Amino acid sequence: MNLTAVNRITKSLLYEGYMLYPYRASAVKNQHRFNFGVLYPLAYAEKEESEAWCSQTECLVLGKQPAFEVRVKFLHLVERTIYAFAPRASNGAEERRVVERLEVDGEVFQPWQEAVEGEICLPVLSVESLMNDKVQIPTDLPLSRSDELIQNSRGETVGAISRKRWPLSMRVGVSARQEISGAFRLLVRVSNRTQISGSVTSREQALLHSAVSTHTVLGVTDGEFVSLLDPPEQLRPSVESCHNIGSFPVLVGVIGERDTMLASPIILYDYPEIAAESAGDLFDATEIDEILSLRILTLTEEEKREVRGSDERARRILERTEALPEEQIMKLHGALRGLQPTQRGSTR
Repeated sequence: MNLTAVNRITKSLLYEGYMLYPYRASAVKNQHRFNFGVLYPLAYAEKEESEAWCSQTECLVLGKQPAFEVRVKFLHLVERTIYAFAPRASNGAEERRVVERLEVDGEVFQPWQEAVEGEICLPVLSVESLMNDKVQIPTDLPLSRSDELIQNSRGETVGAISRKRWPLSMRVGVSARQEISGAFRLLVRVSNRTQISGSVTSREQALLHSAVSTHTVLGVTDGEFVSLLDPPEQLRPSVESCHNIGSFPVLVGVIGERDTMLASPIILYDYPEIAAESAGDLFDATEIDEILSLRILTLTEEEKREVRGSDERARRILERTEALPEEQIMKLHGALRGLQPTQRGSTR
């Protein structure tokens, strides 16, 4: 498995839509987030009907006795709450209350849904074992809490950032069957089996119990994957019968390699690449890097303060963009690649 190539691509895709320009929590389009690859708890998805609780990746593999690596990558949301501390009462107790905004020495703190990366790594699986029995791997992530105190310039504790990550219960099922001689059909199904209470009724609440931006990474030894976009003609009927749900598998790595496949909730082409000119993730692929970078530089100082207080990743985007030298910004304007000379008289 080409982990270097797949990790670079997946890292960018995981955060697609995580936060959109202008990167402020108060922006309307950041109030309804994560449209890609969300696997909600089964009970919530069944109630809403239109929401997904599982994804399915199905592809073809050539080889006599291939063995597989399966990894599932996703984001797990963290509920961030801001507390302000009131002056101590006469009994010495300290009162803390939830606030929508806390400003300390010019720095703004706001509630938000942060995210941490999750990964499920399965043991190497032989095609023989997968044909004899479907492998089901459960992964349960426990409840997690932490508090971070907020102090002013005088060293006084004036508030706190409380972070809570709700439990998550995931299942990864893997099976295989022989398609034709020398070709196997591999199926990976990822599902969210988290138990939730009846009080979880809104999408925002359900997201805290969901796997967000779920991607499946496949690797093979002693075999090779078949492109679903450009398969050999004799395998086209088998490829066309592959049933993928919320998942678009493509080959990843050096062009021509066929040992790694990435199944993303975003439609890609085989061997996707990140432009060398890109200075880093911007989370908002509806715009090109140049436009986004120039727009970030036009934010007002008040807007920049809110960006810094909304999210650590957004703060890094702002600082990185402000530090871009002029020559780097000019490179974002575009580059010509793949030009080939034409023969005289050619109409191409």
